[in-house]
Amino acid sequence: MRMRLLRRRLTISAPRVMVRNALPWPLRWLVLAVVLGFCSAVGLWAFDFGRSIAGLDSGARAELVRLRAEVARLQEAVQSQQNLVNTSDSLLKAERSAMEGVVAQLRQVEADNRRLREDLGFFERLMPSNPNEGLSIRGLQVEMLASTQLRWQMLALQAMRNPSEFKGRLELSFAGTRDGKPWTLQHPVQGQPLQFVQYRRMEGLIDLPPNTVVKTVTARLMDGQNVRATRTIEVE
Repeated sequence: MRMRLLRRRLTISAPRVMVRNALPWPLRWLVLAVVLGFCSAVGLWAFDFGRSIAGLDSGARAELVRLRAEVARLQEAVQSQQNLVNTSDSLLKAERSAMEGVVAQLRQVEADNRRLREDLGFFERLMPSNPNEGLSIRGLQVEMLASTQLRWQMLALQAMRNPSEFKGRLELSFAGTRDGKPWTLQHPVQGQPLQFVQYRRMEGLIDLPPNTVVKTVTARLMDGQNVRATRTIEVE
């Protein structure tokens, strides 16, 4: 009989047995969390209470206040230095702009002085050796600016004392070759009106036909149909 019961318990046909916990797992975790939270709160309260008793909290607050005041002071100092730097930068830019203006003016003065020296040398070379020479043409010059453009300049001069006013015209004649053939040009055709007492400096540009080679230039001061002065130069 006992062997039969033992065999029944050990075989598949043995009755099933279920084991149940006295408390569900979620409730156990909840209880454990409540206990841990309570312990943490007690520990934190004990820590704060001990720190207040030792006087550490008041010192830390005082140090924090001091550090905040120091940070504010340093920020004000940095802002003041930044304002000073900005002011210095503005002054430096203003001085640099003024210096550039002075340099530009100095360059302009040097250019004016150079031009005046050139004009003075030009007039010194043109002054006649005979003060009673009368009406004359001085400093007739030509310069080829391009293959089809020529620049000319001259000085009409009355070297005598208290000369009468000259009223006439200037005629320029150009001679040379074009495409290997003789070529001449009068500019302007009827002459350029001219009126002066002591001297008159004149210059201009001449447009030349293509393939033109200028060899000589002649300037004439005309008073009506009378030639009062003439000068011819060769173009190199």
